[in-house]
Amino acid sequence: MGKGKGKGGKAAKTAASKPGSKPGSKVAKLPKTKCCVSKDRCQRCPIRMLKEGTLPPGYTVKKRVLVRADGKKATKKSLQKVA
Repeated sequence: MGKGKGKGGKAAKTAASKPGSKPGSKVAKLPKTKCCVSKDRCQRCPIRMLKEGTLPPGYTVKKRVLVRADGKKATKKSLQKVA
């Protein structure tokens, strides 16, 4: 028997499949809390996002680590509240 995509597989969730969302709307990616120091910057790199101006408001990068503007450490919970 061949392996096919049946009813038991996990469906990919997209922003367009959620009720009340606009088709074609993109969800903003949240930055990582620490830079992974890869040569080609990943899509969630805080350094790249700072340069492009796509960091959430109230956040900055110091010593390759994402921090809040008030000086407190940025956490995943604090980032999810912004989004």
